[in-house]
Amino acid sequence: MTKKVLVAMSGGVDSSTAAFLLKQRGFEVVGATLKLWHPAEDKRRPGGCCSIDDISDARRVCHFIGIKHYVLNYEKAFKETVVKDFVEEYLAGRTPNPCIVCNEKIKFNMLLAKMRAVGFDCLATGHYARIGRAGGKFILKKGMDEAKDQSYVLYRLGQAELSSLLFPLGDYTKKEIRRIAIENKLPSAEKPESQEICFVDKDYGDFIRNYAGGGRKALKPGPIIDAQGKVLGRHKGIAFYTVGQRSGLNLSLPQAVYVTKIDPANNTLHVAGREGAYSKKALVDSLCWVSGKQPRLPMECLTKIRRLHPEALSVISKAGSKIEVSFKTPQHAVTPGQAAVFYKSGKVIGGGVISS
Repeated sequence: MTKKVLVAMSGGVDSSTAAFLLKQRGFEVVGATLKLWHPAEDKRRPGGCCSIDDISDARRVCHFIGIKHYVLNYEKAFKETVVKDFVEEYLAGRTPNPCIVCNEKIKFNMLLAKMRAVGFDCLATGHYARIGRAGGKFILKKGMDEAKDQSYVLYRLGQAELSSLLFPLGDYTKKEIRRIAIENKLPSAEKPESQEICFVDKDYGDFIRNYAGGGRKALKPGPIIDAQGKVLGRHKGIAFYTVGQRSGLNLSLPQAVYVTKIDPANNTLHVAGREGAYSKKALVDSLCWVSGKQPRLPMECLTKIRRLHPEALSVISKAGSKIEVSFKTPQHAVTPGQAAVFYKSGKVIGGGVISS
């Protein structure tokens, strides 16, 4: 029996080519585009995440390859989960990753549930990652293209989700996918990459200020202090900074300094020279394990602390309800709110949110 696959289509080249490849392989394919963020009052933006133009692009691709296309309106859920988390995390002095929250709450929760409810066998996306089997368990592996690998933002996937997912692009490089799209004249073949934070125009600070209003403590100026407690200057609001940040501090000093800690309780930024911005340890909570079970600890593995940060050799061990990550070499800008994702032999073991 031919498998029925629902493909999440953003209108970009990756998801379009994923749908095309699955159709070529004989699957019964249907495209679905999520309407997530397109505030009518925001006149500066031609469109937000899955904007009207993106929806039209996805529809054209589906028509071109001969499959049905549907639009699902998840704007309310997106605003109440992804956008709210994004703003509240910055107000709390942390730096969130909205793509991870969107994957967990929207794509691999609501959309996966919808896929099952309407009788499809699998959900497919244009992520560069791979799914395998080992020891009777599903495993999440890095994509073949190291530069494009997106397994970092998928670490919250467990056995229930992986059993119903397809990642058709995992064995390809981005260059190969673009070539396939061009050779087969897909309407989105030449479309440029989407921006990193799909619902923010240019300045995330403006977005937070407009969304939260001006009365929040984290949006008010406060002191910038060094390791000795000396006040060096004033910041414009802790929500507008992240650990490791160097620019925008407006300090006249003989050497560059970096944000090393954000203290929301005292509305204070702590700064230090470059060496002070390195950390040998991190604590991680809100843990997820791909296998569904915590591995035997302590364990040596590779840890990635941001999507574009190189993996670092480390040992992870229990620290109460959290995991302590001990890096073999100190890492620059270990940032609360970002994910720490653990890898072994190219596989995602699990991960969590850096708390300190």
